[in-house]
Amino acid sequence: MGELSKTINIGKVAESQLNEIGITTLEELQEIGSKEAWLAIRENDSSACFSKLCGLEGAIQGIRWHNLSENDKKNLKDFYSTYANK
Repeated sequence: MGELSKTINIGKVAESQLNEIGITTLEELQEIGSKEAWLAIRENDSSACFSKLCGLEGAIQGIRWHNLSENDKKNLKDFYSTYANK
């Protein structure tokens, strides 16, 4: 396991998915952002879900994704809804 799996919300599977899209560090994830990272993961894995998106954002913020602000959750939900059925 690499650096990313030591980050909150990032397990072995998420780390592998991030590595597949060229993200190997938290700094790279922060630079691309949760939405763009999730879209890239979704290109390889159509089952990428809302929880994965929230997990990525939580990792960027350094908090458990369950503790994202209501505003952040709404923003992510609106974004996710745009792509959920595509």
